[in-house]
Parts: sequence; C-alpha cells; structure tokens
Amino acid sequence: MVRITPMASSTIRPSSASSLFRLCNTTNTCAASLVSLNPSSRRFPYLASAVPQSHFFGLRASSKIWRGESRSITAGNMAQASTAASLLEWVKKDKRRMLHVVYRVGDLDRTIKFYTECLGMKLLRKRDIPEERYTNAFLGYGPEDSHFVIELTYNYGVDSYDIGTGFGHFGIAVEDVAKTVELIKAKGGKVTREPGPVKGGSTVIAFIEDPDGYKFELLERGPTPEPLCQVMLRVGDLDRSINFYEKAFGMELLRKRDNPEYKYTIAMMGYGPEDKNVVLELTYNYGVTEYDKGNAYAQIAIGTDDVYRTAEAIKLFGGKVTREPGPLPGISTKITACLDPDGWKTVFVDNIDFLKELE
Repeated sequence: MVRITPMASSTIRPSSASSLFRLCNTTNTCAASLVSLNPSSRRFPYLASAVPQSHFFGLRASSKIWRGESRSITAGNMAQASTAASLLEWVKKDKRRMLHVVYRVGDLDRTIKFYTECLGMKLLRKRDIPEERYTNAFLGYGPEDSHFVIELTYNYGVDSYDIGTGFGHFGIAVEDVAKTVELIKAKGGKVTREPGPVKGGSTVIAFIEDPDGYKFELLERGPTPEPLCQVMLRVGDLDRSINFYEKAFGMELLRKRDNPEYKYTIAMMGYGPEDKNVVLELTYNYGVTEYDKGNAYAQIAIGTDDVYRTAEAIKLFGGKVTREPGPLPGISTKITACLDPDGWKTVFVDNIDFLKELE
C-alpha cells in the first residue's frame, strides 16, 4: 500500500495501493508535500540527543567508576537510560503484525493469473490510477485485516525490473509440494529446484519462479492460518540485523541455523511461531557484506499502535527514519517509514487507521 517509484526510469510515475501510503520513493527521498512536522521531539524530549549505548544496556562504564577513575554517570544520563529501557519494553508489548509486502511486476494480469491458478491465491482487490499511470493488485490467502498479503505494482509501460542480488525469495506453505509443482509445470511455470527434503533436514521443499523472476520456496506443511509464510532478505551482518529487529521492530529470534558446508547462516525473525505466522528470514553469506537491491522489491508494511514511538525506537536502535511519523496529507492515517542497517525499507502503519482504510 505504499507509493513507490522504480529506479529504472525517471519517467515512471510512483505507484500506490491506496491513499494510505503515499510516501517515499525507492531512493528514500520524500516529496516535500508529504513531509509533516515531527512531534516526536515534543513527545520524547529525552531522545533529542544521542546517548552512548553503554548508558542503555549494562552501563559498561561502571567498572571504571569502581576503579576510582574520574568518570561519573550524571543524573541526566541515568534518566535517559531509564526512558530508553521503557521504550524497549514498549516495543515488545506493541501490537505489531506484518501486513503486506510490496514489489513491482511487468505484466499485472499475467502475474495475477499465475498466482491465482498456480499458487492458489485470491485476488483481494485491484485499483487503477490512470492519472499517475500505475495499477495495484492485492493477493493472498485471506482478508487483509487478518492475513499477510502481496501488493503488486504495475507502472504503465514498464515491463521488467532488476531484482538484484539482495532479495532472496518468498515462502509459501503447501500441504503437497510435489502436487503443487506438477500444477505449476502444467501451467508453464519454471521449477528451479525439484521437490525433495531440505539439505540436512526432513522438510520437503521446492523452488519455483514467477513470470518476473521472483523466487518462491514451497514448504510442505500441514494446514496453517498463514500460507504466505516467509520473506527472505540477505544481510551483511547477521548479529547486527538480529539486534536491530529485536529491539527496534520488537521481533523475536525464532531460530538461527549455521550451515558451514555451504557458507551461510540464517535467522528466522517474527511475531509468532513459524507454523502460524509470516516470518522474516535473514540470510548471511560468509564474507559478503553488501548486496545490489535492484529496483523490483520495495518494502514490507507492519502495523503498530503508535508510529511516533516506533520512529523513536528505530532511531535509537540503529535504523534510519526516511519518513517522519505523522498523518498523511489529506487523510488521518498515520505512518512512518525507515531503513534497517542494510538499507531494507519498512513502513509502519497505525493499526486503527489501517482498519479504517480497509473499511
């Protein structure tokens, strides 16, 4: 639901799923008309200046104090440490849910046909904005107010995008991987990894590609409330990313697995168990610290009870806010947008405002 502008051509107009998310383009530069006053400095004056991390967690400087060195922790720093701890606790309690993932395709009808006929998704809604030359379609396995869904964006006249090397794949849980692969083959789909157990495990998986080259991992799993179950992104420092998503996003590290034979480590992050919720799969390839993000994948949207406190947490724990929190011009929906330490974009949307927009 976010306004996004491809980087491939300056003539391509930005796209949006609804007025709810008219914000920053993929160069992370917001239009001046969308910039609103940031009230966070009024609401959280204690975060107006940077505070060393040692003041937040463990107060590492304390050992020097006990050794009699001429250093002291001021009452102001102690107050800042207290408020930072309070913010961290709020993040953990915030009612957050991954809402949708946004990316661009070259032929909307072709992609809709593939997702509905081969992957069993439903077309939830579609809207065309001819004055801005784009069309959006929402697809998934259930309504947007309770399921993680896909938002496809088609910009008039653009038939291809660069997926880059940073984006990995989407994951879909199916009850019979082999049967799903047969159907995909019958529809002309591309299978890049035949069904079989995952290396070092017993879960049956397969990999396919959609018409635009986006990879989907099919995972054999029993009935689940969230079949669209994974978004995999590559990162340059896994421990840094885990720390950021735990503290700034309030996600839980569900599991971490190292595979030295193939020189990669993965971490599953999310807001609930993998078999019942969508998760963010972060992948670190040994020795690789940067990736080309291309201009095809856009961002994930996450619901929150308070976009202002969310923005402060993002700033405090190592992220970059690219759209200051506040209501969008012309409507009351409150949002904020940010980048994680690797430059992956996320948009946070006020939970109540999101439901109102769906109505």
